[in-house]
Amino acid sequence: MTTEPYADTRATSAEDAAAAARRVIAGLVRAGDLGGADMASIADRLNEIADELDATAPTVEARLRDMWGNGRPNHDPVAGGENPIAPPLSYAGKDDGSIEAQVTLDLPYQGPPSCVHGGVSALLLDHTLGVANGWAGLHGMTAELTLRYHRTTPLFEPLTITGRHVSRDGRKIRTIGAIHAGGEACVTAEGLFVTPRTA
Repeated sequence: MTTEPYADTRATSAEDAAAAARRVIAGLVRAGDLGGADMASIADRLNEIADELDATAPTVEARLRDMWGNGRPNHDPVAGGENPIAPPLSYAGKDDGSIEAQVTLDLPYQGPPSCVHGGVSALLLDHTLGVANGWAGLHGMTAELTLRYHRTTPLFEPLTITGRHVSRDGRKIRTIGAIHAGGEACVTAEGLFVTPRTA
């Protein structure tokens, strides 16, 4: 059986706007100064949109209450559909207790030429390990994340990102994960998470 951890099928206008912003971000990085678009005009239009958002946004406190008060947050920088810097990842839970996501990353995530930035790989794996813990019914904060970079992680190719809870010892949770491309491991991760102290 395969299910989606934290599945949320609601389609929101904020998600639609974030998806459009993702296209803009990728388009800007791809075009640079080599494209034929009028970048000055684009900057003016984007600033008008930013001004409208700034003028109508709620207070930070109100937005934080909304983000964390609806069950499943949808704003994180990895899987958050409302966050334009998120790819975003969509996880599937497996019968063996692991989770998996498929994604193809574009130029906004580049480090070395045509390769994913190592820090982006760390971000994706840190979040994935946390979701794997949640899938196992556990929650904790990252205390240690150890990465091994086996080879460069390619842009423009399908990547498989996995995570699996391994063990728990008191407040300590251990979890592993990996990023694969073409069946080969690009990055592997081991994480130590710690559950909050109870009062």
